[in-house]
This record gives sequence, structure tokens and C-alpha cells, in this order.
Amino acid sequence: MTRTPPVETARAVATALAKLGTSKKARASQWFFKTAPGQYGHGDVFVGVTVPEQRKVAREFEALPLVEVAKLLASRVHEERLTALLILTRQFEASSASRRERDTLARFYLVHKARINNWDLVDVSAPRILGTWLLDRSRAPLYRLARPAAGGARSKRLWDKRIAIISTLAFITKGDFADTLKISELLLHDEHDLIHKAVGWMLREVGKRSQPTEERFLKKHAARMPRTMLRYAIERFPEPLRRSYLAMGKKAGRG
Repeated sequence: MTRTPPVETARAVATALAKLGTSKKARASQWFFKTAPGQYGHGDVFVGVTVPEQRKVAREFEALPLVEVAKLLASRVHEERLTALLILTRQFEASSASRRERDTLARFYLVHKARINNWDLVDVSAPRILGTWLLDRSRAPLYRLARPAAGGARSKRLWDKRIAIISTLAFITKGDFADTLKISELLLHDEHDLIHKAVGWMLREVGKRSQPTEERFLKKHAARMPRTMLRYAIERFPEPLRRSYLAMGKKAGRG
């Protein structure tokens, strides 16, 4: 029997997700993603669908038109936005995608970045779409996300800054560390824990491929780095080396 393909609409995707959701998972996600008033995820709604289940739905609807993807991204339901980004990533990475199509998808991503507003949404999509798109292009879009235009105040958008640093994972995997280090410097004194973790994670990824490169950065900045950022950055170092960098932070009053 020939399988009938799903109707490619945002409503059909939302219906498929709703059928998979459970109230127990939804409650757990609301706690995990900090949705209480004043927390970074305030206002997010969950229907309780696991990421593997969302990936399955994304495969079923991978041909979803961009106008429908945009509708999903506009949703308050977290899983609908994540599934939209999984679909967008599949379209971007498709072997049949032309350079023009990838340009369109990456620009669509930037236009809708305000809806990429939680750490998992950023992490699942930024390196694979924006970072990959910028491999052979100017990295200027990342600096605009990480810092303001000349004369302006530093960007207050947490997720813009996380997109900027996490996108550089695509460069790191190619052995290109320069932009990761420059953007890490820009974000060195950011106040948010989620930026501390993101920068530390990317520095650790640099260190996996070139520990001397990471150590040159740390010797210059470790004494001024937020404690969480430093701990993430040195997580894979031998214990004596970890202690020496942590001691630098303590001397600077970050113990």
C-alpha cells in the first residue's frame, strides 16, 4: 500500500506534535527550561514531546514551505518552534539544496532569530545553519549579533549573543578558531550564565583540537573570566592544570 504523504502545513505539524505530548513531560520541560516569571524561558508553553519524537515529525514534514515554517516559529509552543528549526536544518543540509536555496534559508533564519529564543533552539540550529552558511563568507553577521553597531549600547538580547558564539562551532570543526576567540573576548564580561556556559563550551571545543590555542587565550583572560565560563573551558584538562587555572580566577576574586 502506498503511504499517503502528510499535508505540509504548520497546523498539521502542530497536530502531530500534540498527539505525541504528555502532561508529565510538559511539566518537566516547563521546570527545566525556566518558564517561571522572571526566568529566561518565561512565557514558553510546552506540550511534552521529546526531542527524538520531534526529529521524527521533522522528517515527516521536511518539505514544509517556509511560509508554514514561519507560522511554527511564531508559536508560543516550544516544541513547535524547535521542530520548525529541525525542519529548516534538514532543508539546509539536504544534498539537493542549491547555494541559492541555502542563502534563502540562512537569511530566513536571521530574519526570524527573535523566535530562536531558548538555549536548545539556538544550539540545535545555529552551527548547522548560520555557522555552516558563513564558512566561506564574511563573519560580520555574528559580530553584529554579539555586539552593537558603532556608538550603540551592548546588545541586550541574550539569544543573539548565544547564536553568535555557538555558530562558531561550525568553524571550530574545520580547524578555524579565530572568530571563536574574538567573539569570546567580546562576551567575556557578559552577565548571563547561559553566555558563560556557551563561551566556555566553545573554548573547550577549541581545546579539543588545539589545546595550545585554548591555553594562549586562557593565560590572557582566565583571571577575568566568570567562574562558570572558566570551569566549562577547562573541563577536559588534567586535574593539576585545571587547578592552576582555577587558582588564577581565585586570585582575581572569582573563587
